[in-house]
Amino acid sequence: MNFLSAAPAAGLGSTVVMMVLMIAVFYFMLIRPENKRKKEAEQMRSAVKTGDKIVTIGGITGTVVNVKENRIVMETGADQVRIELEKWAISTNETAAEAAQAEAKKAKEAKAKAKAAKKVNKNG
Repeated sequence: MNFLSAAPAAGLGSTVVMMVLMIAVFYFMLIRPENKRKKEAEQMRSAVKTGDKIVTIGGITGTVVNVKENRIVMETGADQVRIELEKWAISTNETAAEAAQAEAKKAKEAKAKAKAAKKVNKNG
C-alpha cells in the first residue's frame, strides 16, 4: 500500500520540475530577448536628433527637423512636407545605423591590420 501512495508523489515532483524548466526556457528564449529589443528601440528613439534620416513604422522616410519631448517633426522628400509624429512611430534611424556600420567596418579593418602586424613581427 505504501508503494502505491508514493508513486503519485514522485510523479508530481517530476511534473513540477518540468514546469519550472519549461518556464525557464520560455523566459530565456522569448521574454528576455523581446525585452532587450524593446529597450534598444527605446534608446534609439530617445537618441534621435535633428538631421537624422529616419523611417517610420508606416514606411514614411524623411529627415528630422525638430525634436520635442515625445514628438518629432520630420521633413519628407524634395517637396519639404513637414509631418509631426510621436516618437514611438519611428522604426529605424538610418543615420545611426550607417554610423554603426562604418564604425564596425573601421574596427574590423583595425583588427585585421593588428593581426597582420602581429604576424609580420612573429615571422620577422
